[in-house]
Amino acid sequence: MKNMYDYINETWNKYYKEKPEEYKQYLIKWRSEPRIFRIEKPTRLDRARSLGYKEKQGYIVVRVRVSKGGMKIQRPSSGRRQKHAGSKLISGQKPKEEIALERAQKEYVNLRPLGLYYLGEDGKYVWYEIIFYDPAIVKN
Repeated sequence: MKNMYDYINETWNKYYKEKPEEYKQYLIKWRSEPRIFRIEKPTRLDRARSLGYKEKQGYIVVRVRVSKGGMKIQRPSSGRRQKHAGSKLISGQKPKEEIALERAQKEYVNLRPLGLYYLGEDGKYVWYEIIFYDPAIVKN
């Protein structure tokens, strides 16, 4: 027997996998928002509840945007030209989830992270939602 969160998860998968045109409208809207954006309610309620989110005072949800792609090594500005001039793309050492969490924690210093989950991606960005709680209000 399915519960309510199973149906919410099915709806999410339907939008994300079967109807990408409708889902792209969310991404277009999120692209114009700031990189770290506090939202009222989680986009994926089933995932947030599985991480321990409760809709009461002391819990907040933040949507974080992280750019995709690697990093370029800076090209040498003086001296002889190397054979490998350092303009190759390298991959970062940290996963995107960790980068998103660090950036959000800089913004919300007094809060503790409860968990994060994937929201979506386009050609340029990846979005995550991070659930924070206030340790002064919520006793975990």
